[in-house]
Amino acid sequence: MLIVSVLAAAIVPGFALLAYFYWKDRYDTEPISIVLKMFMFGVLIVLPIMIVQRSLVLWWGESPFVYSFIISSGVEEFFKWFVLYHIIYNHTEFDEPYDGIVYAVAVSLGFATLENVLYAFLQPATFGTLFMRALLPVSGHALFGVLMGYSLGKAKFSVGKGVKLHLWLALLVPIVWHGFYDFMLLTFPPTWLWTAVPFMFLLWFIGMRMVNNANAVSPFRFLKREEEVKF
Repeated sequence: MLIVSVLAAAIVPGFALLAYFYWKDRYDTEPISIVLKMFMFGVLIVLPIMIVQRSLVLWWGESPFVYSFIISSGVEEFFKWFVLYHIIYNHTEFDEPYDGIVYAVAVSLGFATLENVLYAFLQPATFGTLFMRALLPVSGHALFGVLMGYSLGKAKFSVGKGVKLHLWLALLVPIVWHGFYDFMLLTFPPTWLWTAVPFMFLLWFIGMRMVNNANAVSPFRFLKREEEVKF
């Protein structure tokens, strides 16, 4: 019974956040089957990410800056970006800017959920620590997904040099934010929580602005309004 409770505590935050961002799609919600498929891809990349990260630690050591910005955030965000670009970017269901956010959040939360499960069973985790992980690392991964997906959506509907620019931003912006978060955890004093909480509030503020901006430029928003007027 305890195992089931711990497992639920580790899994629920990821699915709750995925549902939240999925329902934020105002005009043309994505097929849930494809969203869950992207979530599972996020789960599947955990093992190769762990292998690459372990290899880089043995090669480069664990300098806080190198670990934060290259080994941790660099590797994790690259794998997420790689999956999104090669699997969903050219998919016919990716037909509005907000879709980039939905799919990027799905991949990020698939990764974060399995990571949370492994933490719960391999570390002496309590419900308190799992709650804190839901507020910080898990929601952090969701918001890094928002940052990535926002630029991915802009790349999808840009032309010319704007496409490459936003594809690069989709990779680099979450790496920087994720890296700064990890660097903060590794180098700040034990009272780091007083810094982490405002950091997460700022990240949520930026993320929700991106959510609203992506919805505001949906090509389906006018169609939706016309349907509401007819009704």
